[in-house]
Amino acid sequence: MMNMNILQLPLLHSIFFTILLLPPALSYVLVRKPGCPDRCGNVLIPFPFGVGSDCSFGKFFNITCNTSTNTPTPYLSHFRDIEVVEINPSQIRVRFKKVLGHACYDKSGHRSNGTENIISSGFSFFNTSFTFSNENWFTTLGCDDSATIFSTDDEGFQKDEQRNGSCCVSYCSKRKNSDGRGFCPETDVGYPPAQGCSVTTVPRGMNNVLVKLTDLAIDWRVGEGRLFSCSYVFIQEKLAPNQTKFSFRLSYLNNPTEFLDDELNWKTRAPPVVRLDWRINEDMNCSQARWNATGRYTCRDNSVCVDYVAPSTVGGYFCRCKQGYEGNPYSTGGCQDINECDDNPCDSNSNCTNTPGSFTCSCRKGYSGDGRKNGEGCTPSGMTDIFIGVGSELGFFLLLSICLLLYKAFKEKKKKMQKEKFFKQNGGLLLQQRTNEGTIGETKLFRVEELEKATDDFNKTRILGQGGQGIVYKGMLSNGQIVAIKKSKLFGTDQLDQFINEIVILLQINHRNVVRMLGCCLETKVPLLVYEFLPNGTLSNLIHDPSTEVLVSWNMRLIIAADIAGALAYLHSASSTSIFHRDIKSSNILLDEKYVVKVSDFGISRSIAVDQTHLTTRVKGTFGYFDPEYFQSNQFTEKSDVYSFGVVLAELLTGRKPISLESEEEEISLVTRFLEAIEDNNVDTILDPQVLKQGGKEEVKAVVLLTRKCLYWQGKMRPTMKEVATELESLRLSQMPTTITHEPEETRVCEAKFGMIPDTDYTWTTSDNGEIPSPSSDILPFKFEIV
Repeated sequence: MMNMNILQLPLLHSIFFTILLLPPALSYVLVRKPGCPDRCGNVLIPFPFGVGSDCSFGKFFNITCNTSTNTPTPYLSHFRDIEVVEINPSQIRVRFKKVLGHACYDKSGHRSNGTENIISSGFSFFNTSFTFSNENWFTTLGCDDSATIFSTDDEGFQKDEQRNGSCCVSYCSKRKNSDGRGFCPETDVGYPPAQGCSVTTVPRGMNNVLVKLTDLAIDWRVGEGRLFSCSYVFIQEKLAPNQTKFSFRLSYLNNPTEFLDDELNWKTRAPPVVRLDWRINEDMNCSQARWNATGRYTCRDNSVCVDYVAPSTVGGYFCRCKQGYEGNPYSTGGCQDINECDDNPCDSNSNCTNTPGSFTCSCRKGYSGDGRKNGEGCTPSGMTDIFIGVGSELGFFLLLSICLLLYKAFKEKKKKMQKEKFFKQNGGLLLQQRTNEGTIGETKLFRVEELEKATDDFNKTRILGQGGQGIVYKGMLSNGQIVAIKKSKLFGTDQLDQFINEIVILLQINHRNVVRMLGCCLETKVPLLVYEFLPNGTLSNLIHDPSTEVLVSWNMRLIIAADIAGALAYLHSASSTSIFHRDIKSSNILLDEKYVVKVSDFGISRSIAVDQTHLTTRVKGTFGYFDPEYFQSNQFTEKSDVYSFGVVLAELLTGRKPISLESEEEEISLVTRFLEAIEDNNVDTILDPQVLKQGGKEEVKAVVLLTRKCLYWQGKMRPTMKEVATELESLRLSQMPTTITHEPEETRVCEAKFGMIPDTDYTWTTSDNGEIPSPSSDILPFKFEIV
């Protein structure tokens, strides 16, 4: 039937996923246990897996080979209905016949069987040798549905804790006809709106998943009802780069029997493929298993043990052959020596001899050296006699002097060439092209010897901090000046572009509240940046570190906020070109000896032309700070920096972190708690005691309202940084209430919820008297009280 062929498309596409490319260190020959079958159908079965309990390492590796069909099919014996597709050295690809969850609803949004509109289901590999790989997607099909996956490890499962969570929202923008199609995205970076499908990555190392499927039509489409009846949740391996994205008819969402049978199994013969990580002894690492009295350590001769690494408390290990060996590390004698001489690793004037795990090269008579192609090779031994003969005729001392001079010149030239190589490699030429008139301007180019001396050869005791881009050291230059030296990590083209971008951005900036770059060094393997030293750490430490002895007063908070806003306003509008910082957060705000703030870390900042309104980029930033509108659209505007600054303002007002990981917290998001406190008219419950004690009621209220403006979901409803800076500077100097009018009641939507908010024609404009009007004068103003 035509419908049945089309219905197979959502699942048949998983057949074409590319096989996992394994690094050479983990490749091994598929060796079975003696006397055991080495395959079932088209699937190779290497030890520790085996067909039958006598042929495998344990119950979790036991394979049942179903020969009742034309093509024998392997299954994991310990789990019902999990078909094995492929076994790799660290992963196994399987098929789950059942979906993780599904639901069908009537037009009013209630489930067809009369139960509530939220369902829960899941799957557990607790206390087994398997975990879900992060090379899987959590996929949701449907319209107006929210699917949440909660996952945990063994320890969290025993304590009933949910360690990780991800959310998919599948949405359809308008009612589709029977020919309408849904599309699934090609990546899990964001999702296409109004397409009826979304995906997100399953965290690595998770043994147990719990799925919650929620109908959102009640909240989003009041009075309209659901567009389509049914929705589905399942796990599948990620789409390969050369595969086309999956599409389906939206009309199939109106009938549960189109996709599933009565047993909730997929009707197709090819359910989605899921990747599972496997390891030995799920509760012991290498060191524990090696000394365990039960003798369960399974890495055999000429192999090494590798701990299973995951961001959790999951244990276990797997084995690989040592360098110079290949084979199956789980079988006795499985790792065999490689004859490296077959690949001709030695010089043409030497002889190769294979040794266990390695090889040796011996130069032939009349030649000397290590004999290796990638080493010294073999050179004629008679060259020494020639040099001695020439030296005896010209004079031993003259020759020696010439040789020394030549050697010194050679070393200097080699050193100079290496520095030039590093200069080009570290983007020196590109940097000159991107700075004015092909020069690096007034930025000093430091010599590597000077910076090594300044940091005691980059001693670990000099480390001030480290992050994703590099390590920062404290150093003292020869003139006694204390500086901060940023040593970048080994990086590729993308990180090199960020490094050059930071230099170019800082060369354009001259502001008292922006960190000053003194120079850079491009002569080393990794580039070095030299900044002014700021002794009092970050604003994040000042606010959140309980050990700090500095009492952050209301006036100090107001000055800090005004200075940061002034610096950002300068970046947006006062510099020669507009600069979007893109990573505003309290840990990127540094403090000098007088606690004056300095905005830092311009690695992902961007300069744009005055006629540009936004940047279209991959989402980059820090969770808890980046603009939700940017997260959805990939378009970064100046209002995205305003949102991040609003989060910093909320930190200054509350003393709380943007993301709270404390279990007693009802919400982990500071923005959510802050906006709910305003809406519930109990802001005083979330404000820092110092703010309530020292700040004037009107001043605090003004800053709270200004923070609320900065945190609007839609960017065009937020003020500009220039307007924010003006308001804060006015409060700082005159101690007068803000001139920003109260927000309208209709805009008090809980924007922290994940959903679609209608656009309005609202824009920020400044009237002649300096006030910023609200969207509609006939709407009641927003009110709250600070006790």
